[in-house]
Amino acid sequence: MTLHHLVREPKIKLEKNPLLLLLHGYGSNEEDLFSFANELPSEYYVISARAPYDIYFDKLSTSSGSYAWYAINFDADENKFSDINQAQNSRDLIANFIDELIVNYPIDKENVTLVGFSQGCILSYAVGVSYPEKVQRIVAMSGYFNEQIAKENYTKNNFDKLKIFASHGTVDQVVPVEWARKAQPVLSALGIDITYKEYPIGHGISPQNFFDFKEWLEK
Repeated sequence: MTLHHLVREPKIKLEKNPLLLLLHGYGSNEEDLFSFANELPSEYYVISARAPYDIYFDKLSTSSGSYAWYAINFDADENKFSDINQAQNSRDLIANFIDELIVNYPIDKENVTLVGFSQGCILSYAVGVSYPEKVQRIVAMSGYFNEQIAKENYTKNNFDKLKIFASHGTVDQVVPVEWARKAQPVLSALGIDITYKEYPIGHGISPQNFFDFKEWLEK
């Protein structure tokens, strides 16, 4: 399969089970979000994917255990910019990976949820709006919506079945909360059902945030 991943099998086996696909942030790996897999609803397949780009911290290291969905570079004035081509490649990799999971596991293709944190959140938005026929729900935490990563003409897609729970820390020092706030008006205007919440935290997932997204999922 195209992406290395970890699997928590559903505790309640159905003919076809729903899927929670976890997408980690920049510089992390598939074990990060998987650490709370056992806290997630028992009827789901919980699958945590490793991003495709290895981040080498020095020229001698074979692997740092840190991965990215796309490179983040800085120019001479320390302005940060994203490698949009890599991000678009990752967007399509994730979309194809969903298809592979449906072939390899008894997953209900009408019940797929992406759970993304930080860079994984940015990719979750991009995959969801580009391929709404493959994704029914998105949990978008501590990231933002970057229209450049979405497929061209994504606004013409049918979003009737897409629902989003977005959340952000008000004192996030990595991704400014102002960036996160822009997603709701843009996506609501496309007819997407989006819930947006803020928490008094930095770049992370608070217990309250976790509780709220679980409650939203169970609804």
